[in-house]
Amino acid sequence: MPRRMGRPGLMGTMARTAVVAGTATAVAGNVRNRQQAGAQQQAAQQQAPQPTPQDDMLAQLAKLGQLKSAGLLDDAEFAAAKAKLLGI
Repeated sequence: MPRRMGRPGLMGTMARTAVVAGTATAVAGNVRNRQQAGAQQQAAQQQAPQPTPQDDMLAQLAKLGQLKSAGLLDDAEFAAAKAKLLGI
């Protein structure tokens, strides 16, 4: 049987259409999955408690207290560091 030249036949057109439709479905699914993952990540970041400057300051004061109780800072050094931290 001689091979046809020119435009594809009915089967060729159907096969090409199926490939294009399948590719479009796969791409759309990937885009949807990435968008959902991004939305979930943003929601998780918004729900996570953000440390406040006051929390940070309390942690630094606690660290200074530990350094003083361990004997690494004397009273004058502790007072100076605490004043600097508190902005006094």
